[in-house]
Amino acid sequence: MTRSDAASGELAFFIDLKPSLSDFRADVLAGLAKPQKAIPPKYFYDQTGSEIFDRITHLPEYYVTRTELALMDRIAPQVRALAGPQAVVLEPGAGSSVKIRKLIDALDAPAAFVGMDISGEHVRASVAELAPDHPDLVIGAVCHDFTQDIDLDALPLPEGRRVVFFPGSTIGNFELVDALNLLKTLRGWLREGDALMIGVDLRKPGSVLEAAYDDAEGATADFNFNLIERINRELSGTLDASGFTYRAFWNPYRSRVEMYLVALRDMEFEVAGHHFNMRESETIHTENSHKFTVRGFQDLAARAGFAPKTAWVHEAVPYSIHWLECGRKP
Repeated sequence: MTRSDAASGELAFFIDLKPSLSDFRADVLAGLAKPQKAIPPKYFYDQTGSEIFDRITHLPEYYVTRTELALMDRIAPQVRALAGPQAVVLEPGAGSSVKIRKLIDALDAPAAFVGMDISGEHVRASVAELAPDHPDLVIGAVCHDFTQDIDLDALPLPEGRRVVFFPGSTIGNFELVDALNLLKTLRGWLREGDALMIGVDLRKPGSVLEAAYDDAEGATADFNFNLIERINRELSGTLDASGFTYRAFWNPYRSRVEMYLVALRDMEFEVAGHHFNMRESETIHTENSHKFTVRGFQDLAARAGFAPKTAWVHEAVPYSIHWLECGRKP
């Protein structure tokens, strides 16, 4: 851990809990051995992948970021009242600083902000951008897989109500059972009286969704192909990127957009010394993006131990932000 004075425009602390390369190797090998090959989407986010995703958020087809920002502008006074003074804000999956700046500006004299992400270089740089503009705020960063538990009491945090800020409908990337487990993990970070503020995308026409996740510029395809590059670079992979194409489609029966790398021909390759075969048209499932109803998500959150307090909805482009509170743990 490194420390510096937040007032000097630097991070107060950086803690490196980066998952080991062995975790990446084990997850990729296990995923490629399945009948339906799949790789956990958290491995998109190395430094390059994080930069590509930042690019995606500015695309005209990708409505999520601009819709969420517009909704945050509208609800800022209510969020300020709900959070109260001296809040300690934690953002798992912290990316661009645009959304967290908006939240910090809305709050009443927040005490601290901690950005957390699996890509250490990216989160450290992103969070550091905030420091010069907020010299009175304790600002730190943690390289951490937010699907795993963490002892927040071990971080040098000031006293104050903890508010976990989880925007972007990242919760939708998980299978529903895994989404429930993630909500339980986030609940475990929090104490009685703390809160979770979470962005949740809502169902909308399939044509809108498919354009958002298969953009004309090809940025989402680049995002997926970077995963191949990462496997080849870090796990001695021999996958030929030219042998794949990217595909995304709306599955209304499972209420999600599904994303795949599709083999264009029969191929053989190795990863970490293990041999694999793929047939033409066989797929690697890289990501889902589930779309919810407000009631459906609130029911899921309640099962994780949260008490739904408020849900705000952007009506023109259906999208929701939820304020969930923590009661006494059983």
